[in-house]
Amino acid sequence: MTRASDSEREETVARLREAAAEGRLTVEELDQRIDAAYAATTRAELEPLTADLPEGVPPSGRVERGGGTSFLIGLLGAGDRRGRWRVAEQVTVINVLGGADLDLREATLAAPEVTIRVFSLLGGSDIIVPDDVHVELSSFALLGGDDLKLDRPEPPPGAPVVHVKSISILGGTDVKSARGRRRHGALMPPRPPGRH
Repeated sequence: MTRASDSEREETVARLREAAAEGRLTVEELDQRIDAAYAATTRAELEPLTADLPEGVPPSGRVERGGGTSFLIGLLGAGDRRGRWRVAEQVTVINVLGGADLDLREATLAAPEVTIRVFSLLGGSDIIVPDDVHVELSSFALLGGDDLKLDRPEPPPGAPVVHVKSISILGGTDVKSARGRRRHGALMPPRPPGRH
């Protein structure tokens, strides 16, 4: 038997939540099936949980499994990604004296949950996220700062999740729903600590 991955469990939960939002599952059924999905260790245990539901379509068509950009380096401001591109399930961004900006508004995701790890020295990244994904930011910043600025409606139930994990030294990373002024870069000093 093939063991289930974390992303497969999350995809099953997303389908269950979508079905509940459509009135196909009661709240009690949803809770029971979500518990079973998170407890599942094999694909065979996940399959019956959605077998009586219509074939699911990833929210807004944003998830297309497999592949994608998994490594970016921002050196003196190079390395930006925008427009139509695919975000791998695990992405590493390294910024030195500048930064690689990521615009996810037209991007597709390689899994229902993706993790973007950003390591910055004298710089950082602006990460622009669309309205139809959940976003979580965890960060450590020394002589700088990382900000989450989301001015938008709550994403729909079962929407994909983007986890941003940032470590910044003399700089920082902004995760936001609309493009703002670039505050990092090769020719711009990092923001002083405590001024967000």
